[in-house]
Amino acid sequence: MCRFFSSALLVLVITAAYCQQQDSAVSVKPKRIDTVKYIPTGLRVGTDLIALVRSRDNSFKGWELAFDVDLARYYLVVEYGYWSTRQSLDNFQLIASTANPVLRTYGVYNNEGYYFRFGTDINFLLKDPEKNMFFLGLRYGISNFAENVAYVNQPSSPLFSPFAANLANGNVSGSWIEVTSGLRIKVYKALWMGYTARLKFAPSTSGAGNFESYDMPGYGIISEAPNWGFNYQLFWRFDWDKLIKGKKKRSTLTK
Repeated sequence: MCRFFSSALLVLVITAAYCQQQDSAVSVKPKRIDTVKYIPTGLRVGTDLIALVRSRDNSFKGWELAFDVDLARYYLVVEYGYWSTRQSLDNFQLIASTANPVLRTYGVYNNEGYYFRFGTDINFLLKDPEKNMFFLGLRYGISNFAENVAYVNQPSSPLFSPFAANLANGNVSGSWIEVTSGLRIKVYKALWMGYTARLKFAPSTSGAGNFESYDMPGYGIISEAPNWGFNYQLFWRFDWDKLIKGKKKRSTLTK
């Protein structure tokens, strides 16, 4: 009987020692570390629907194209657009000289030019398999445009009669900064829709020699700083993997 208990005790000790070795082997097994791959998977190309709708009005003509490429949660963004506006400037005051401002009424203002914005968006929907986006971003905008104003000059003194005149700035450049936020939602296959809200600030212009620039393409009325903007956008996404697989398939068929 003692020999039986001694043998059983020996088996238990050996089994416990073996299990302890197995547990220690499992515990020292290295953990898998997920690495972020900053490799672009596709290109989105879109347009602003609001600009197209506004272009039906005679007071505004314009369009905008948007491009973005994903790098993990970061998106590199480029936006390019055209902007032309015609505005009535009744009781509008242009400062020809800071020492002698005059009130110019019945004015009509026109401008035309192009603008370019570039920056980065940060996506906060990290685990969405469809790559839908809620984002915050930053943009730097650049604009080149021409502008003119036709007005009736009404001097402040009753001794002088009103007279009509035209002023023009032929080559004006400007810049500004934007903070952006918005959504991008996959609607069907490669079709995406979304919006971008913009807080624009720090506008600056150069090259306006005849009067102070009034409206800058891509930004809006310069004296309104900060300024707000909103785009409702439609995108089409080109997937790199599908494009590469399609090329390989066509090459194999031609062989």
